[in-house]
Amino acid sequence: NESELHALYETADFDTALTALRNEKDLLGVVTRSEKGCVVASAESVVSAPAFPVEAVVDTTGAGDLFAAGFLAGYTQGLPHERSAALGALAAAEIISHVGARPQKDLLQLARDNGLVA
Repeated sequence: NESELHALYETADFDTALTALRNEKDLLGVVTRSEKGCVVASAESVVSAPAFPVEAVVDTTGAGDLFAAGFLAGYTQGLPHERSAALGALAAAEIISHVGARPQKDLLQLARDNGLVA
């Protein structure tokens, strides 16, 4: 997440930290930024993806794990970084909308309903 990126590169400036991340050799970095969405960064490119809107943030327990699961599900299936990030954001949005770290909705169906997978 963004605060961990700042700590890793010992800077409060997001752009400075992102540049340092992009300078890491053979690395793909995915940085969540809460309501700002996320950034997928490599030496070659930076892709931003928005957060999915929620009516209210109820409990953030498990949000990072669900984001990672959604992103990795797309990434391992060869989806573009932006779509993989959208899957992560969708999974995180579902989990923060209720108490508890387990999804209450079928995530695959949710992804289908939002046009992210076939």
